[in-house]
Amino acid sequence: MAAGVLQAGPIIVPNQSFESPATPFVSLNFDSWQKTPQPVWWNEQDTGAWGNLIGIFKNTAPGSADHIDNCDGNQAAWLFANPEVGLFQDYDSMDWNDPAPSHAFDANFEMGKSYRLTVGILVGTGAGLPMQQGVTLDLSLYYRANISNRIVLATTTVTNSSAIFSNSTRLLDFQVTVPLVQAGDPWAGKHIGIEFMSTVSSNMQGGYWDLDNVRLLEISPPTLLPMARNDAGFQLSLRSEPGLRFEMLAATNLLLPTASWTSLGLITNVSGEDVFTDPETNFAARYYQAQWLP
Repeated sequence: MAAGVLQAGPIIVPNQSFESPATPFVSLNFDSWQKTPQPVWWNEQDTGAWGNLIGIFKNTAPGSADHIDNCDGNQAAWLFANPEVGLFQDYDSMDWNDPAPSHAFDANFEMGKSYRLTVGILVGTGAGLPMQQGVTLDLSLYYRANISNRIVLATTTVTNSSAIFSNSTRLLDFQVTVPLVQAGDPWAGKHIGIEFMSTVSSNMQGGYWDLDNVRLLEISPPTLLPMARNDAGFQLSLRSEPGLRFEMLAATNLLLPTASWTSLGLITNVSGEDVFTDPETNFAARYYQAQWLP
């Protein structure tokens, strides 16, 4: 049987909704997040200051044509779709006003836990050239091997498409997941880092992304509990965070690698506790796993 209760606990991300500092319109400075440094190839005389490519803005009033109807709070961030434009946050990052790292984001990759980052995104349609189809933005979770070396563990690439971003007034949620942290993983016990990075090619640059409502969850493994054996088969109770999907696996040898276990099907645990029935009962012993599908 799989062991351990799957519990999803939110991890506080400082300034997760880009509400600080408050601005009446726009601000190039925002707290807790660090902008990516200006690359050597950037020419400020031709294209303006690098720091102007990222900032925060106040959402327009309800009823306005460009009002973001699911903005969390009153503000969000913009990030221009130019190569290497990004922002990040970890234990050692520094914002515009920090003479030294504040260490406010103090969360670690713990053994036996997995991590899921969610952020709201839309394609802006304001000033400048419209964003081309196929432009990309990477959402990543990382750790630092040392003070200057950020090592990405998992990335989700968001690609601009009119089929996905059908309007510019509603943020869509995108996620990236780091699977279960194992004892031998180099990032076990290391501080968690979050990064948003424009990965557009130079020939497709233009336009901008809006970002809001950064959420980070720490998730423990699920619990499978035996319930009953009846005419329908062997019943198990699956307990987890509501809404998660699992593949149910079975084997007669507990020592087999997971890849060699038999798939019994998929289940979505809608309520947080669901019942799964294995109709095959003619085994002297059978073991079960619930494998989370991010």
